Parts: sequence; structure tokens; C-alpha cells
Amino acid sequence: MWYSILLFLPVLLLFFRRHYYSRNPKKPNLPPGPKPWPIIGNLNLIGPLPHISIHSLSRKYGPLMHLKFGFDSVVVGSSVEVAELLLKTHDLSFSSRPQLLAGKYLTYDYTGMGTAPYSPYWRQARKICVMELLSPKRLDQFEYMRVEERKLFLHDMFKSCSMPVQLKDRLYMLNLSTMSRMVLGKRYTEEDENNIVTPKEFTEMLEELFLVHGTLDIGDAIPWLAPLDLQGHVKRMKDVNRKLDRFYEHILDERYARKKSGKDQGVNDMVDVLVQFADDPTLEVKLERHQLKAIIQDLLTAGTDTSALNVEWAMSLLLKNPEAIQKATEELDRVIGRDRWVQEKDIVNLPYMQAIVKETMRLHPVVPLLIPRVAREDCKVAGYDILKNSRVLINIWTIGRDPTIWEKPNEFWPDRFIGKDIDVKGHDYELLPFGSGRRMCLGYGLGLKLVQSSLANLLHGFEWKLPGDMKRQDLDMEERFGLTTCKKNPLVVVPTKPRLPHHLYS
Repeated sequence: MWYSILLFLPVLLLFFRRHYYSRNPKKPNLPPGPKPWPIIGNLNLIGPLPHISIHSLSRKYGPLMHLKFGFDSVVVGSSVEVAELLLKTHDLSFSSRPQLLAGKYLTYDYTGMGTAPYSPYWRQARKICVMELLSPKRLDQFEYMRVEERKLFLHDMFKSCSMPVQLKDRLYMLNLSTMSRMVLGKRYTEEDENNIVTPKEFTEMLEELFLVHGTLDIGDAIPWLAPLDLQGHVKRMKDVNRKLDRFYEHILDERYARKKSGKDQGVNDMVDVLVQFADDPTLEVKLERHQLKAIIQDLLTAGTDTSALNVEWAMSLLLKNPEAIQKATEELDRVIGRDRWVQEKDIVNLPYMQAIVKETMRLHPVVPLLIPRVAREDCKVAGYDILKNSRVLINIWTIGRDPTIWEKPNEFWPDRFIGKDIDVKGHDYELLPFGSGRRMCLGYGLGLKLVQSSLANLLHGFEWKLPGDMKRQDLDMEERFGLTTCKKNPLVVVPTKPRLPHHLYS
């Protein structure tokens, strides 16, 4: 019997193939791309740095390219023109997110702002973030927290003068302390017997969250392998989510207990704002408890890792180009003087400092392929068919090094931005570190504040050198891909001496 079925199977396949094409005579006109292998698609062509592998493929197949990642169709844009088509002209068609395993197990079943599909819930949550949680007024309200945390950070750097420091770790703790206060109302990075977690547990949970969120799971590309959890990623996701969920439950229980007791003292942090909205009967979509936890997690982690990496990349580039450090410190001395620290409101008067940050984000974007989008419907882009449920990637690493746009594209040259009206707010498609359109990073304003103020004060407050006899030519700029793209070998640097009066570091 089975032998007969096996013999008949090719006939069945041929029948269904002919039947399908008789009903669908016109094959879709997909963008050009390499021929996929069965099951794995084009995954064999993707190396440890996917943005560079995809860059090489786009040079052969063009700025709008079609790939297969397992069973998933993937469309990649690698030019300014295509980026504008995908993120502006057809923004609504590509305004959803793919449902990956990390979104399911780490962001409360796709209710995080970065993983939620386009829906009434997402539109409402986005509005709350833009108009309330991350509005300029709210960020101004919490500026004193950022100033206090930055002063503690600079004080610690002062105590480390003449000693090698791993800069990213210091910056990460600065950002985590800052976000902890702004979101949760207290610093969970220091010992407190009233805290539900120790500082070590708090940082380890979030580090594991970043790590496992950035892993590439074979189950996302080949869905029938997902239940097997061959790489063990799903188990790790569930484990860290269980720990974090206990923490978020405690935070919410505290807030509601305080509110019930009548001891509520208004809005002191972002969780207070969220709790107010959760109790608002006029909301179009009621905010459920699991959605509150997803948004709290987004806010807590927003900018923590990416801002630290941006400053680390900037310092690495500056140490390889000491003439840029000299220009930056001359500007700081001229505009700020040597009797105070740089404030956030000063940045607008520091065009060269702004140019350094833009140039860093051009050369080393920490999310080089942006966060994947997904097509909500069939549509045509540049004459090609993009099918519903196709994933959409924008290779901003390629755009940032396009010789038709940038003079000396592979060189660190901040002066290219002086006098040029190019910003990072999603309007200029040659520079998109935060994305563009409906799914642009909602926290870009806060992220810029963290990066610019940290970098400016590091340069204003200290002179720097590489450890030992290390020369600037020996400083490698290799990348490591993950949820964010960081330096393969973290930057170790020595703050040699303070540039400002000693009382400012106390």
C-alpha cells in the first residue's frame, strides 16, 4: 500500500502544481535575488555579520533585493530611494512586525512597542508613549535625575583617573541607573534592603534579556523546528521572563497598594503615568496588566544598551582620530568654559559635537538592519511585487557607506555634517539610526540626550589615552552582531587627568 502511495506521489505533486498555476497563471514579479536552497533558503549566504553579508549581496542584485530565510520571504532595501519607498511612500503597508519567538516569550505575547503588530492597541500605546511618557515636557520633568546620575558617573570616572576602564560597562550602568529612576522611581542598581531584587540580580536579568533577545533562532526561519527548541533559546527566554515578571508584578502591586491607601503623591515616574492610563475608562483599548508590564520593560531597556554602545563607538573613533578630539575640546572650552559641566540644553550650541554623534551613527549604526517590519498586504514597490507577510529590512549600514552619497564614505570625518541640514529624526533617508515612519524608534529624543550629554561630558571632563603602550593604529573596530551591533573587543581606555576644577567632580 505505502509503496503504491509513494509511486503515485509525484503524479499528485504534478497535478497540484499544474492546478495551482492554472488558477494562478501569473507568477509574482519578485525583486532580484539569489536562488534559494530547499528548506534553508539563502541562510547559507548569511555570515556572522548579516548586514555585511547582505551588503555584498545587494552589490550584485541591486538596492531592492529578495531573499529567503528558511520559509520566510525577505525584502531588503539598500539605498536612499528604496528606503524612502518602503518607509514613507508605502509606510502603512509595512507598519507591522514579524511574529518571532523572542516577541512571544519576552514581550508578553507581542505587546511590547517594538514587537506588537499594527493594531488599535499598538496605535494607542504609541500615542501614550509619544504624547506622555517620552514627550519633551516629561523628559524635562525628569532631567534632574539624568543630571544626578551623570554626576555620579563622572565622579566615579574621576576616582579612576590613570587607571584602565572598560568604558561600555560604566556607560551601561549609568544608563541603567538613569532609566531605573525615570521609569521605576528608584535606583535598583544599588543596595537597598527594601528592593525585591539585589543590584546583581537586577543587572543580570536585564543582561540576559538583551542577550537572548538578540539570538537568531532557527525556529523563526523553519517553523516546524520551533517546538524542538534545538538551540535552547526558548527555555532561556521563558526562564528570564519568569524572573522579570516577578519583578514587574511587585512594581505594579506597590503602585496600586499606594494608590489604594491614599498615599499616592502624583506622577513621580513613568510607571505612575502608565497606572493612571490603565485606570482611564475613556481609552479606546483598555490597557491590561500584561501590556503594562511589556511597556515598563520597553521603557526600562530603551536606550540603556544602544546609548552605551553609541558612546563607546564614538570614543573608539575619536581615539583613532585625535585631531577630532582636539576640535571637540576646543569647541567645548569656547562654548562651555572650564568652570561647569555640559548641560543638555548646551548641545544645540555644539555643532561639532553633534557632528561627531551623527558620523558615529553613520559609520557604526548599532541596529544596522533596523528592526524588521512585515508586509500587511500585497503591494508593488519600484515595479516589483512584495507579497503579504514578507519581512522587510533596511540596510542602513550600506546606505551610510554609499559612495554616491558620502564623500570618503569609509573615513571618520565629522566635518561632513557642519553646515549641512541633515538630522537623525527620520526625515533624511541617508541617515536613519532610529528608523523612520510609523515604526520609528519612539525613544529617539531620549536616546540622543543620553548619547550627546554623556559623550560631551567625557570629553569635557577628562583627557584620554589607550592603555599601556597601545597605539591608535592597534585599536580594532571589529563588530559583533546581536540585538545590537557592538565592538567585538570592548574599548578599554584610560582617563589620564581631569580638565576641570576638582570641586566639580565631588
